[in-house]
Amino acid sequence: MLEVLTGFVTMLREAGLPISLTEAIDAAEAVRCVPLEDRQAVKYALGATLVKNSTHWKAFDTAFEVYFSLRPIEQLEQLDQAFDLPGEPMQFGRGSDAAQGGGAGSLESVSSEQLAAMLYKALLEGDAGMLAAIARLAVERFADMEPGRPVGGVYYLYRTLRHLDLENVLAGLMEAARSGQVSGDGGADGGGTPGMIESLTPLEERLMREEYKARIEMLRQEIEAEIRRRLVADRGPQALARSLRRALPEDVEFMHASRDELVVMRKAVYPLARKLAARLARRRRKGRRGPLDFRSTIRHSLAYGGVPADPRYRRPRPSKPEIMVIADISGSVSAFARFTLHLVHAIGSQFSNVRSFAFIDGIDEVTSMFERSETIVEAIHRVNTEADVVWVDGHSDYGHALTVFWERWGRDITPRTSIIVLGDARNNYHASQSHVLAEMRRRARHLYWLNPEPTNYWGSGDSIITHYAQFCDGVYECRNLRQLEAFVEKLG
Repeated sequence: MLEVLTGFVTMLREAGLPISLTEAIDAAEAVRCVPLEDRQAVKYALGATLVKNSTHWKAFDTAFEVYFSLRPIEQLEQLDQAFDLPGEPMQFGRGSDAAQGGGAGSLESVSSEQLAAMLYKALLEGDAGMLAAIARLAVERFADMEPGRPVGGVYYLYRTLRHLDLENVLAGLMEAARSGQVSGDGGADGGGTPGMIESLTPLEERLMREEYKARIEMLRQEIEAEIRRRLVADRGPQALARSLRRALPEDVEFMHASRDELVVMRKAVYPLARKLAARLARRRRKGRRGPLDFRSTIRHSLAYGGVPADPRYRRPRPSKPEIMVIADISGSVSAFARFTLHLVHAIGSQFSNVRSFAFIDGIDEVTSMFERSETIVEAIHRVNTEADVVWVDGHSDYGHALTVFWERWGRDITPRTSIIVLGDARNNYHASQSHVLAEMRRRARHLYWLNPEPTNYWGSGDSIITHYAQFCDGVYECRNLRQLEAFVEKLG
């Protein structure tokens, strides 16, 4: 058992989950406290000890289902009894050759009409066992799986669901409910169940639709699990895990995230902000000791014959830094700027003043848009629609934007100000005006540049990041939340 658990922990680490040796030991102890025959109990015991972030649960869930994939031999006697199918009961075994009953009751004997009737009845009654059996039957018939093909199974899932046509099934169930063919307890008409529904109120119809959608989702999950079991039987858990592996939310690149990944990343920003704010506050409270107090050190050295054996330091005077964020919001880097502004303003309590500026080829201060908006999403929308950031043609011009910033707001830069520039420094072959950045750095406490492009792209084409880097305290590659977190920790 310990060897199996070690292999599972290794798979999780390969997927990117941070798991220490202590947590692996805790997982082994937790498994001892639950019955091993209860698969769900084992899963949640391991999850409670190994998963520290809710955004990592999906990666854990996928790894568990693959590594501990089951391929039980189950008979479909309930389908035979429900529909009086002739011949021997249908059975499913290991491997891709799932159909084993050779009589008239084998898979070939089930017509499309019978399968549709099975599906309709199972969804109507919410029978989980019947849905699992139908899922296995549907995968065998419709997925057309190819042994040895290195895929994650998404196409097999799509092909199976397309043949089942679940949207029309849902429409049929709702139509039956509206016409009074469904009883109040979910049974089918004609089954002898009293209390027929003559009409549905809007609330009842909505609740019934949500219930049927939940059952259809249960069927989809069963189909996905069946496909996964067959892939594991064909290729092994390690190969399938590599095919299914997806980047964790903190490792997804801002520039190439899908819509679903953007939603998850937005949710991950807020706990990240809370963690960073607490860390910055703790670091500031501890602080480092102040500068050497020379006079006090000499005075106390008299007790040691003039030897400064006990150096004295001035009492530190911690102060919150001021932040100026200058963000390129042109199309190529808009997603990156959006998430950075999210995070900076979420931890704004740790800075005495946070001012934001957005630019394309023109530049505008957008601080008030964040202050007057109830949510950060609304603020970002206002920046994209109301900010005066277009000067000529709406193509990035860093030189002009920085020049205007220096002329209008350069006097507000103080020795307490940290300036953060967000952008890929692709200037469309305009003049860089890098001397403006040199003046800004001379007056500011720090000047950092965050670039969402890989470092090997810097300086290629119209990228002029090398012109600006010499005047920055640091130029950082910042393509995902993990790199953004590392930078904010340095900023604190």
